[in-house]
Amino acid sequence: MSDTPSHSADSSESATPETASRPWADVQPEHFKMLRLAPLPIDRSTGARPLRFVQFGYAERHSKALSLLRLSVSVPGQHLRKEQNQLDIWLDHSIQRVSISPERGLLTEPLNRGIGGFLIAQGAQWVQKKWPTYCFESLDLPAKYALQEDMRLRRDHCLRTQGFDVVYEDALLLKARIEAGQAADLYTTWNNEKIQFVEILDAAQMLQQAEQNLQEQELKLRGKDERISKYQREDTGLRFTIACLVAFAVFQAGLLIWIATHR
Repeated sequence: MSDTPSHSADSSESATPETASRPWADVQPEHFKMLRLAPLPIDRSTGARPLRFVQFGYAERHSKALSLLRLSVSVPGQHLRKEQNQLDIWLDHSIQRVSISPERGLLTEPLNRGIGGFLIAQGAQWVQKKWPTYCFESLDLPAKYALQEDMRLRRDHCLRTQGFDVVYEDALLLKARIEAGQAADLYTTWNNEKIQFVEILDAAQMLQQAEQNLQEQELKLRGKDERISKYQREDTGLRFTIACLVAFAVFQAGLLIWIATHR
């Protein structure tokens, strides 16, 4: 799972009866933190990757049979579809199994910013705290996201970086799956060069610094405006002087012509 869909079956497959009967369908994130998406070089596939600030949210639900961790990333000023930037980690305590949804795959926005790996790391961290011996299911990866080489490599790199074993079943590298394994074998770290948590005090300091920079820019602009106004006044005076000199020169020339013709 990376910035392209990964842990899933093909989108054409419908949800299983077990998935359809799961509770807590309407649970929304209840705890929030700010994330900083660091500016990165322009990517030939996904384009510009400027500095962004997004909101990470999560919620937990528990029952005797099931547990749910719902993770999401919201992008200010951008409307996302329900399946974008959302990852659900389900625990079936009766068989000690971990499963992931949405089944159609995790879609992230903005692309290629490390959001997929970050969400996987958060989910793995949550599972390992209390249920490290639980096993992840073997999952088929959708073939449609393997048609483009860069997307496939990005997906596989992210999954393997988080500790998943990606296995291909054909020579064309289209049919792939994630092997089952224990939650304890997954890695709970992510690429800190791409995504960092921003604490409240740090955010307040950034806002204060931004306000100070704005005030300094306003002072500089005010000084430039005053100089421009001064130059405009001087320019108006020079124009008037030049107009007077031109008028005097024309008058003098006319006077000389009149004197020359009336001798």
